[in-house]
This record gives sequence, structure tokens and C-alpha cells, in this order.
Amino acid sequence: MTKEKKCATCPFRAKYENNPKSFVGRLWRWHINFCPGWKDYFLSLSTEEKIAVADKYNFTKYINRG
Repeated sequence: MTKEKKCATCPFRAKYENNPKSFVGRLWRWHINFCPGWKDYFLSLSTEEKIAVADKYNFTKYINRG
């Protein structure tokens, strides 16, 4: 059975999307830089989805645009 990735529906991520400058939003954005769950989620996305997510969150880790 495949484990569902909860990053797509994370309540902290929703807080960031509603108000990126909120404490919880900033904490979530900082957290994704080293979270193993986010890495697993991010790497499971298609190339197009990775680019969209990386652009949306200004996230440059784990993506090769060369």
C-alpha cells in the first residue's frame, strides 16, 4: 500500500499560503529546508510540479534547472 504524502494538505502549509508573514507560515517555510517528509514529497512530484512548487515557495533545494 502506498503511503499518502501529507505535505500537500499540511495545515501549516495552508497557514503559509493564507499569510506567508505569519509566525506559523514562516516556521513552515523555514522547516521545509530540512524536513525529510518534504524532501520525499517534493522528489515524488513530476518535473513540471517541482518547478511550480519551487517557484511558488522560492525553494531551490533538490531542483536542477540546468
